Amino acid sequence: MITVTVVLAVAVVLIVSTIYLVSRKSRSKPSFPSKTSVVARRPIEAPNGAVISEAIEPISENLVLPGDIKRGIGRARLAFARLFGSILGGDKSSQQLWDEVEEALLVSDLGIDLTTSVLDGAKASMAVSDSTDGVGIAAAVKSQLRSLFVEQPRDLSYSQDSPTVWLVVGVNGVGKTTSIGKLSAMAAADDRKVILAAGDTFRAAAADQLQMWAERTAADIVRSVPGADPSSVVFDAIQKAAARGFDLVIADTAGRLHTKSNLMDELRKLRRTAERDPGHLTEVLLVLDATTGQNGLVQAREFAKAVGITGVVLTKLDGSAKGGIALAAEAELGVPIKLVGVGEKVRDLIAFSPDEFLDALLEMDVQNELSDED
Repeated sequence: MITVTVVLAVAVVLIVSTIYLVSRKSRSKPSFPSKTSVVARRPIEAPNGAVISEAIEPISENLVLPGDIKRGIGRARLAFARLFGSILGGDKSSQQLWDEVEEALLVSDLGIDLTTSVLDGAKASMAVSDSTDGVGIAAAVKSQLRSLFVEQPRDLSYSQDSPTVWLVVGVNGVGKTTSIGKLSAMAAADDRKVILAAGDTFRAAAADQLQMWAERTAADIVRSVPGADPSSVVFDAIQKAAARGFDLVIADTAGRLHTKSNLMDELRKLRRTAERDPGHLTEVLLVLDATTGQNGLVQAREFAKAVGITGVVLTKLDGSAKGGIALAAEAELGVPIKLVGVGEKVRDLIAFSPDEFLDALLEMDVQNELSDED
């Protein structure tokens, strides 16, 4: 009897040990999603809601109120003012002043057609007022530039019913994924629960980059393996958001496929998916690189025709952009610029105001101001 008891005890010990070793091994072994599986993961958060990571700045330290556009577009202001500002000084004929204004507008990436339109309108205005001095010309030109901006709401739109869906489109390299991360941070700061959908399954690093932003902004993420159907990723993200009470799904998309027609067909399919219940698509945001100038508008036209964009996120305005592209984009596309990127930090994606932008761009003492601060 004792022998039987000992044998049973040893057997139990061996079974328990085996189960422990197997379970430990399975936990240490990395698992990879299947072709159709979706990974959804929410990062660990500190009690104050910030992501626990020494390498990541807390969101609260990166978000500021809009109003930094003056410093953000410093280079654009400098390039514009060097030419445009000259019409206010010196003893020049009226024709010389108009020639300099035309040069300033063309150099600022406004484009030939819009430059001609602005000059014609300004000259007609000046004829009525019978003014020919530089101050009058500057005021007339500024009024014409302001008229290029559309009179539409610039706030990002949320649906009354959750989840709201924002689809973000644009070619590779314009700052699309980074803009999505900043949008996620803005929504999180507004106490909204966010899921990011890694719909760019054609670029290997896209999902990893979006994962980083999810961790940085305390958002969930839905992703799949490279080459998976992007629409299925967006669909799963919307389903998860609806089931778990999330407020917003922000979907990344591919910026390049084998042909342009393939890309646009895929984006149309993604839009149809985003519009299905239980999702509520309110924004299709085109991310446009301000440094590409007029060339970027060629891309923008294609996206606008394919997916019906609701607004523009203009990135890299702090770089070598000339400033006029902002006016050209709205006049060309007929949709509002809603946000502009003026740096790499989360706080550097700011709300766009046409009046603030023009005031900053056309401020004639910009050269002295920038020199004093450098």
